[in-house]
Amino acid sequence: MAKLVILNQGMTGRAHELNVDRTTIGRVEDNTFQIADPSVSSHHCEAQLRGSEVLIRDLNSTNGSFINGEKITESILKPGQTLRLGQVELKLEIDGAPSIAAAPSTPVVPAAPAAPAPAKKTGDSTMIMPRGVSLGELEQGGRPPGFDSTKAFSKKKNRVNTYFLIGGIIAGLLIVALSIYVLVIARSNSH
Repeated sequence: MAKLVILNQGMTGRAHELNVDRTTIGRVEDNTFQIADPSVSSHHCEAQLRGSEVLIRDLNSTNGSFINGEKITESILKPGQTLRLGQVELKLEIDGAPSIAAAPSTPVVPAAPAAPAPAKKTGDSTMIMPRGVSLGELEQGGRPPGFDSTKAFSKKKNRVNTYFLIGGIIAGLLIVALSIYVLVIARSNSH
């Protein structure tokens, strides 16, 4: 049985068996395989079973569909290859089938020129995500250039709050002084 397994942290191991001829994959609930991630389009792509092969067809997604890093509009996904939808990576696993190397051996159909996107439904909020940090960059660690970790953070002074506080104190003192003056005048008039 063929299945798509999510590789991303937080969703690792979540899988969907491809047990029907056509499986739609996307962010919204009406897909056969829902992946609730903002970088995945509402209707991102579809997987079609063609005998022992799995054909992936992009459905004019915002962030594209990629097999082993190559953008596709339609291509065969082989066991062990990585399918990336937005920022979500999946791997095709087939029971009893050996995984292949990461390099695609099937010709990849290049992406067609961008066609006008179909009108999107209200509430579609696909977020375009830049490609993140690679695992190698994370393993190297370190700080970005210009970041000095030896300096303490300084508190930013807010002059507006200082002026507001001084004004409030002065206004309060004037009210107290005026109240005392009124009381003194009232007492002297009553005698």
